[in-house]
Amino acid sequence: MSAPNRSDGSASPSAVKSIVKTLLNGWSWLFLALILAFFEIYAQRNVGTTFIFRAYNIQAIGVAAAQILVLALGLTMVVVAGHIDLSIAFSTGLAAVLMALVIRLTDPMVGGLLALFLGMGAGILGAIGVGIVNGWLVASLNVPSFIGTLGTFGVARGVALIVAGGATVSIRSEEARFFGNGEVLGIEMPIAVAIVLVIAFYYLLAHTRFGVHTYVIGANRASAERAGINVKRHLMMLFILSAFTAGVGGLIYTGRFSAGAANAGEPILLYAVAAVFIGGASLTGGQGTIIGTVIGAIIIATIQFGLVFSGLPPYWQFVAVGLVIIVAVLVDQSRDKLTGHLS
Repeated sequence: MSAPNRSDGSASPSAVKSIVKTLLNGWSWLFLALILAFFEIYAQRNVGTTFIFRAYNIQAIGVAAAQILVLALGLTMVVVAGHIDLSIAFSTGLAAVLMALVIRLTDPMVGGLLALFLGMGAGILGAIGVGIVNGWLVASLNVPSFIGTLGTFGVARGVALIVAGGATVSIRSEEARFFGNGEVLGIEMPIAVAIVLVIAFYYLLAHTRFGVHTYVIGANRASAERAGINVKRHLMMLFILSAFTAGVGGLIYTGRFSAGAANAGEPILLYAVAAVFIGGASLTGGQGTIIGTVIGAIIIATIQFGLVFSGLPPYWQFVAVGLVIIVAVLVDQSRDKLTGHLS
């Protein structure tokens, strides 16, 4: 039965509540539309060209968003479960350095393609090693994830620097260069890799029992344990997944720049964390989607490119992204309060 019409023409409380919920849940989409409109108007009035409908702009934003997104996908799963993973920055760096070193050592003996696969395997295994330590600290020893992953952040950073001898490890590998800069079906490799990972992680989180258990653990760990979910094993797998995507980010870095650097992921850490929370994930767990993280990554990439396009110094990127993070957290805190007040 539909609600009766109000005689004074004003909206009913349920309609207002529905509108407020829709705006809060979809604020990232609205924000993306606003910043695209802002930069389009700026480009039309000050440069005499379009911002949105230039292929170069779209490609640049896509590549930047893909690099952020690869790190943010695994992190999204961890945040939905009510935790955080700060070690992804140097899991990326460790993977980048290991890949470069293995390629440099094995390329003369086994050839470029096999050396690439060996390097990629070494990089991913190194990153997963960090994830296993994170999972053991958080799931088995009950160390708060913020502290535990901050510790492995430092350990992974030190190991990467020691292995690399404190320097960037350069390589000459056409196969690795293609992995970072080539195209598949007209799509740049970083974007193609990000698309594959987005599809896989979207399906995992939204359409499998594993995803359901992740939301349940994030909403209420005690209830999850009472329901028979093996929470420790699940958390271990989540931190391994987070390390895996961070490792993939390191592989792309090495391929893109023909070099492995211990600090390869450090500049992207802030952006990856921001993408997750801008996309609607909650600090308290139980909320967040892969699609939301995709929108968050596109927002940050658009801000980065838009500020450069506008001629502002690159340092303004940190200010802009920091402000967006604050807005995202305020929206998260206000969401339940406002909807509860209107109920």
